[in-house]
Amino acid sequence: MNLYSQIDSNRRRTFFLFFFTFLVIIGLGYIYGLYMGDPYDIALGAFLFSLIYSGAAYFFSDRVVLAISGARPIEKKDNPQLYRTMENLCIGAGLPLPRIYIVEEPAMNAFATGRDPKHAVVAVTQGLLDNLEDEELEGVLAHELSHIQNFDIRTMMFAAVLAGAVVMLANVFLRSSRYLGGSRGRRSGAGILLLIGFLLALISPIIAQLIKLAISRQREFLADSSGALLTRYPEGLARALEKIGADKTPLRHVSEATAHLYIKNPLTAGMFASLFSTHPPVEERIKRLRLA
Repeated sequence: MNLYSQIDSNRRRTFFLFFFTFLVIIGLGYIYGLYMGDPYDIALGAFLFSLIYSGAAYFFSDRVVLAISGARPIEKKDNPQLYRTMENLCIGAGLPLPRIYIVEEPAMNAFATGRDPKHAVVAVTQGLLDNLEDEELEGVLAHELSHIQNFDIRTMMFAAVLAGAVVMLANVFLRSSRYLGGSRGRRSGAGILLLIGFLLALISPIIAQLIKLAISRQREFLADSSGALLTRYPEGLARALEKIGADKTPLRHVSEATAHLYIKNPLTAGMFASLFSTHPPVEERIKRLRLA
C-alpha cells in the first residue's frame, strides 16, 4: 500500500467512524424517547445537543490544551533553526505559519492544536529539540503540520467532544430511569424498552470511547503518510519515531483529555494498552513508513 492509498483509506475509515458515533447518539436518544413517549423529538434533541456541545468547544479547545501542557510561545529569535524548518515546510504544504510553542520538559514529544490552519499551534518539547537530528525533527514537524493540513486537530476535538456527549446523554438516561421507571414502565408496558435503553446507556460510553480511539489511531497513520509526502523522506520520520518510542521519560503536564494530541501517547501503559491507546503501535507506524 503506497502513501496515497493509505491517506484515502484512513479518510474513509474516519468518516464511517464519525457516522457510527452519531448513530449511537441518535439511537440513545430514540430509545429514551420511546420510553418517554416522544422518540423523534428526543432523538433530534440528542443530535442537536451534540452539535451545540461541539460548537461550544470549538473556540476554546486550543487554550485549554496549551494551559494543561504548560507550553510557552516563542519567536523566531528564540530558535531560528526551528522557525526556518517550519517556514520551509509551510511553503511546501501551502499553509500559513502556525504559532510555535515550547514545552519545557525533557520527554520527547510534540502536538498540534487549534480549530483550523489559520488558528493553529505546533508545540514541541525541549527534549525533542535536544535529541533529534535535523531530518528527524523535520519529519516530526511535517507530521504535525499534516494534522493541521488534514484538519485532524478539528477532527480529534470533535471526536473527543462527541464521546463526552454520549457519556452525558447516557448519564441522563440512567438517572432519569431511576425516577420514572417503576409506575411508568408497568403502566405503559415499556419494561423491555427500559431494559434495552438501560443496557445501551451502560455500553454506549464504552463504544464512544473506542470509536474516539479508533479515529485517533487512523489520524496518526494519515499524518505519518502525509508528513512523509511533504518531506519526501519517510526515513526521517521513521528514525524520529524510533527515538521517541524508545524514550521513557514521562511528561509532567498531560491529561487524558489531551494525550491523543501528541505524536506518541504519553499515558499508554498496562496490559490493555493496545486496545485503549489513542495511537497505533510505534513499530507499526515505522513499518508502514519504510514500506511506502
